[in-house]
Amino acid sequence: MNVRNNRLKGSQNEVRMRRYVFVLLPGFSLLSFAGAIEVLRLANHISKRTLYDWKLLSDGGAPVRCAANLSYTPDGDLEELLREDTVLLCGGIDVGRAATKKMTNWLRREARRGVSIGGLCTAAHTMARAGLLDDKRATIHWENHDGFTEDFPDVSLTKSVYVLDGNRMTTAGGTSSIDLMLKLVARDNGEELAHEIADQLIYNIVRTDQDVQRLSVPTRIGVRHPKLSTVIQMMESNIEEPISPSILARDVGMSTRQLERLFRRYLNRSPKRYYMELRLQKARNLLMQTDMSVINVALACGFASPSHFSKCYRAHYQTTPYRERGTQAARAEEA
Repeated sequence: MNVRNNRLKGSQNEVRMRRYVFVLLPGFSLLSFAGAIEVLRLANHISKRTLYDWKLLSDGGAPVRCAANLSYTPDGDLEELLREDTVLLCGGIDVGRAATKKMTNWLRREARRGVSIGGLCTAAHTMARAGLLDDKRATIHWENHDGFTEDFPDVSLTKSVYVLDGNRMTTAGGTSSIDLMLKLVARDNGEELAHEIADQLIYNIVRTDQDVQRLSVPTRIGVRHPKLSTVIQMMESNIEEPISPSILARDVGMSTRQLERLFRRYLNRSPKRYYMELRLQKARNLLMQTDMSVINVALACGFASPSHFSKCYRAHYQTTPYRERGTQAARAEEA
């Protein structure tokens, strides 16, 4: 298909064809990629017109394995695109190694030429590494949120399912790529077509950029107790400077002993233990996803000294922060 001849004659109106260029990053999420491309396929199928065209590229043009260990052969290497094209980077696991010099230079060049660029799942990291998200709103999979915030303070990171900011777009992973693509189809060709595509996908609830990616606290913990939910939200929002159980209890209008009983009853652990697990979980995310020193990770997670941090980390994960960092580096080398 000649992509430069991108106007197609319809029965009544002239239709503009759009081309999406999917760039497969190593370890990309198969669900995010497949969801996005399936929306485009169905748009063509339902409308009985070629509203969309697409191609696959990779760094070097070599086959790329997704996170499910399936190999995909792209159509070619990173190339100069049309200004009307839309690039969608497909990220997944170990996204840090995808930001090669060649990739970042290519992204910067295409951005300067006015190409719209988006990132699916964790690919916001690659976009940010190329400087494409500075002073912009973005989102990324919740598991990568902590590391991203530390690495890219100039990006306004949200917890939305997807974000559109000018000609930059990002999604949180999983099925959120479907939500983004339905939004883009609706913008190009109307809400009715987008709704028909959602029906074909048996996609009953189409989310907007106002929806958040993680389940609510009550849903996540399986408990609908308003005061318990409030305390947990306070804990999650104050990792670097932990709040004492007595202050947490006071702020929700109960005694420290009542708060202890509440946590024991519903979560089978003390507030102090639960808070510690939240802090250690964030610490592990930072160790696995950033180049922050162990000392700085400790401080970012509310530990006054590296020795105390290391002791708590070993007790919870049966390894030290230093060994965790070394194991992660070894995995990256093997990949």
